[in-house]
Amino acid sequence: MVPHLTTALTGPLLDLERRFLQAMPTTEHWFRSQWQVHPVPFYASVDLRNSGFKLAPVDTNLFPGGFNNLNPDFLPLSVQAMQSAVEKICPEARGVLLIPENHTRNLFYLQNVANLVTIIKQAGMRVRVGSLLPEVTQPTPIVLPDGGTLTLEPLVRRGNRLGLADYDPCVVLLNNDLSGGVPDILKNLEQEVYPPLSVGWYTRRKSQHFANYDKVAEEFAQLINIDPWLINPYFDTCDQVNFQERIGLECLAEKVDATLNKMRLKYAEYGVKSDPFVIVKADAGTYGMGIMTVKDAAEIAALNRKQRNKMSVIKEGVEVSDVLVQEGVYTFENINAAVAEPVVYMIDHYVVGGFYRVHTGRGVDENLNAPGMHFVPLAFDSSCTLPNPDRAPDDAPNRFYAYGVVARLALLAASLEIEAAENDD
Repeated sequence: MVPHLTTALTGPLLDLERRFLQAMPTTEHWFRSQWQVHPVPFYASVDLRNSGFKLAPVDTNLFPGGFNNLNPDFLPLSVQAMQSAVEKICPEARGVLLIPENHTRNLFYLQNVANLVTIIKQAGMRVRVGSLLPEVTQPTPIVLPDGGTLTLEPLVRRGNRLGLADYDPCVVLLNNDLSGGVPDILKNLEQEVYPPLSVGWYTRRKSQHFANYDKVAEEFAQLINIDPWLINPYFDTCDQVNFQERIGLECLAEKVDATLNKMRLKYAEYGVKSDPFVIVKADAGTYGMGIMTVKDAAEIAALNRKQRNKMSVIKEGVEVSDVLVQEGVYTFENINAAVAEPVVYMIDHYVVGGFYRVHTGRGVDENLNAPGMHFVPLAFDSSCTLPNPDRAPDDAPNRFYAYGVVARLALLAASLEIEAAENDD
């Protein structure tokens, strides 16, 4: 099933998808050459927006937390990709220690952890789950929504090795984005840690990611002869913003205005009749916190106390000071009249699945990662890797292939980001 694309502006997108299909051998060869030079992130998820005239990533998560939302029929894809990922980092197969987020009350998140455990086990690895929570002092089983059980165990550190009381793994896999910083127990380990600590949200910035995506999109656009704007949102940044004290809001308004003006020029070039908008969001962090839609720079000065409070703090109470101003990309896809956006999941450099994030209470120009969203799993299996040039560009296999291409561009940008962060260390 492909959601209905509710726009008459399908011409540019159909042309873009057609270019992807025509350039498939060139594209795949280019990706293979990139992965020979750059290390592949262990796993990632990419939020895409499809406006009918533009298909672009708007967020890339290096600690993906939605494996429970993938279509279970295509578990073998994840298992094969996991085998590839783990063989590179732990060829002796001594086992994986998986460290999740601390929100044990979020059973749907823990279902995601359980699905990850299943994927790793079926890839032929031993895996156990170690918790950073101080109250987990003994093996603690938690009953999950699907009726299964996930057991959290207390971490034990011996010298520079991390494990459990009776378990010494060869690799530590984080499904915790380190928004609040790196706990001492994770520092200076002799085991490999994936993703590396250096790309936790305590130090990572979305602007760094999109600066790397700029380079990737430019090179790829030249390769297949397209305008890079069709796959790349404009962005800018403002640091030292304090929403509570109204400090830095002039800078923010200027950046919003400049980005909107650049968008108006592109909209005029492509005959887009919709009004441009930007998304203002915290430059660090996830979970859809600290985000707002802006269509006029004057809205920044007019923010009321409630809006400023909402923008000032993100996950784990971290205060916002660095702000990303990102070109808003409309999502003109919907499922049963509800706005939808595709999210693509990757393990190693393989697309393993995807789903649509759907929100009945949000508009085509709003963030969908918000309370009230739900997920519709889709069969991204053959469709992301086996397009059919004999079918229309917007048929399911071909649209999903386009999704997979753009998601892998964002994955490559994340690879460059990890390289830079590791070199800084």
